[in-house]
Amino acid sequence: MKKLFVLFAIGACMCSAITAYAAQENWKQKFEKASDAYFDQVYFHYGPTNGTLVGYHQFDGQLEDYSRKNVDAEIAALKSFEKRIEAIHPDDAAADFVARSDREIVLSNIRSQLLTLETIRPWEKNADNYSSTCANGAFVLMERKFASPDERLRSLVAREKQMPALLDAARVNLKNPPRVYTEIAIEQLPDIVSFFEKDVPLAFADAQDAALKAEFAQTNAAVIAELKSYLGWLKTDLLARSNGDFRIGAEAFQKKLAYDEMVDLPLDKLLEIGWADLKKNQAHFNEIAKELEPAKDARAVVEELGENHPAPDHLLDAFRATFDGLVSFIRSHHIVTIPSDVRPIVEETPPFMRATTFASMDTPGPFEKHATEAYFNVTLPDPSMKPEEVEGFMHSFNIGTVISTAVHEAYPGHYIQFLWLPQAPSKVRKLLGANTDIEGWAHYTEQMMLDEGYGQSGVGAKDEREAKFLRLGQLQDALLRNARFIVGIEMHTGKMSFDEAVAFFQKEGYQSKETAMVETKRGTSDPTYLYYTLGKLEIMKLREDVKKKQGAAFSLEKFHDDFLREGFPPIKIVREAMLGDDSPTL
Repeated sequence: MKKLFVLFAIGACMCSAITAYAAQENWKQKFEKASDAYFDQVYFHYGPTNGTLVGYHQFDGQLEDYSRKNVDAEIAALKSFEKRIEAIHPDDAAADFVARSDREIVLSNIRSQLLTLETIRPWEKNADNYSSTCANGAFVLMERKFASPDERLRSLVAREKQMPALLDAARVNLKNPPRVYTEIAIEQLPDIVSFFEKDVPLAFADAQDAALKAEFAQTNAAVIAELKSYLGWLKTDLLARSNGDFRIGAEAFQKKLAYDEMVDLPLDKLLEIGWADLKKNQAHFNEIAKELEPAKDARAVVEELGENHPAPDHLLDAFRATFDGLVSFIRSHHIVTIPSDVRPIVEETPPFMRATTFASMDTPGPFEKHATEAYFNVTLPDPSMKPEEVEGFMHSFNIGTVISTAVHEAYPGHYIQFLWLPQAPSKVRKLLGANTDIEGWAHYTEQMMLDEGYGQSGVGAKDEREAKFLRLGQLQDALLRNARFIVGIEMHTGKMSFDEAVAFFQKEGYQSKETAMVETKRGTSDPTYLYYTLGKLEIMKLREDVKKKQGAAFSLEKFHDDFLREGFPPIKIVREAMLGDDSPTL
């Protein structure tokens, strides 16, 4: 009898386990079905250019529609999916961690988009969104040869037919926008017009279909005419009534951080953290500056550092020249596994991105199967600049920041993280990411590489003096991100004006006036660009906590590999995956 009871108990446990497993599979299947529908019916349906970017080419002939009717439809769709996914509950706290955290990521993405559309409302404020969407919609079809020239040109013609309506929607939607937004749009539009006049036709010169090429000539000419008309309207009409406020306010700022980065620290606490790191980096910079030039003030050393830059026409080659040394160091010092020997292609930044960025990494989407080139974009001085303006601009590309930027964008920053993306554990992790992870990782690597020995005399630097300049360049870039941290919060909560922000980047961030202007402009429409420093600090704390837990078994290379294997979710999620707890990220 006892034996029979034991067998019955075992059988009951097995049935219970099978039932629990089936229930777990059930909620996971429901979530995966709902998230797939969200991507198809909302995320890419209302953002088809993103579809092209990730490699979903069924969206190639569609363009963003910012008409009020479509904005309202997107809001309704987002709210519907928010309810649908909220209703899908994991069965218990021990439920599959990846699926459970993916549910959080998708819900956060939905809530962030609702905050953007309903509260921040860039479709009602930002004129550049409309013209740059036209340019970006064309650029993603011409940059990578994922299909024949004719096939991609056919998609472009379909998109160009929708561009006049997009610019018409701008005239209806834009109501008392911030003046700086309208000025940025006016600044960028001549380059966008030139892009459609010269670059776009050249990109499709190999197309064979004569009828298609004739149709493209018509649609492209119409887009050029509409963009010129739009520029005229911005100058003669909208600019004069651009008296709105770009600030999103403390409440929206806090919500945006929570949704995008899963960071819920109060803003005053974040400011304390930002100021502490700024002062720490300033002290380190000043110490090294004093070692280099005992008789000079740190500001004078900043100027000397800035003057040590490549000639503008050699800047792209200067970046290309960093790759061999960086890759060799990473491998010989076991920094991180490099999954591919293919190098990124260094090229000039596309025209519609030049006003607000100095350098960027443009990688193919996670589901792109044919055109897998990655582009390292570098912004060159505008030909219209005066010689003194060119010099001020080039200070951002001094001997130290060239190395720091190459580390950040390529090795082992963004490009290496992209190479690891195929190993991410889910579709959600491949499509949705947090900037504290993406930009935090890239910014973290700038300091980490020098801390591990790169940039010492004979290893990335020709002598001890140059090694010190490389460290100053890394610290200057760190101070730039520190300034973003503080400026973003202070500007958008009404405690700092635009002009005060420019001055802050110069005085506290050790930047040139030209850089300060670009960075402040960016901050008006990218309020939470504190994510560079914030993410870096979260990663450094995670590394120390993993090191404490593992002790002598800790390996820097394994830590980095494990970190990158998670995709790019908020650090809170990476932390739980690597430590097995929900301890604070900072």
